[in-house]
Amino acid sequence: MRPVDPLLLSAAALSALAASLHVGCIVFGAPWYRFFGAGERMARLAEAGDWRPAAVTAPIVVVLSAWSLYALSGAGAIPPLPGLWPALLAIASVYTLRGLAGVAYAALRRPRDRAFWWWSSAICLVFGATHWLGIAEAWPRR
Repeated sequence: MRPVDPLLLSAAALSALAASLHVGCIVFGAPWYRFFGAGERMARLAEAGDWRPAAVTAPIVVVLSAWSLYALSGAGAIPPLPGLWPALLAIASVYTLRGLAGVAYAALRRPRDRAFWWWSSAICLVFGATHWLGIAEAWPRR
């Protein structure tokens, strides 16, 4: 058994944290949607007991949870998952591209919720960098 890679383990924890926060939005509703910048429309729908905020958020929970499992697998903490290395490369790319696109959007379009775009983009860039560094560290042992 190979040693567990700490950077990919950290990447797994970051995706799991993000998934958990999204679960919190579903469970705790409008205040959480507002705090995390989902927008007033989503918050109002959640306040009204509408099913749509949960329907939008639940697939995000599933994807982030799967990404956490893939990072755990790449770290060597669980057995290899199908398509492990292409999936890790795709996950790192998605986080990085989301971060860069969000920065560009915030800078060029200057949206009303610009702080959300700056913060969420910075977070995605940190997540992406953690994945890339973990992949680079674990790649020779794959």
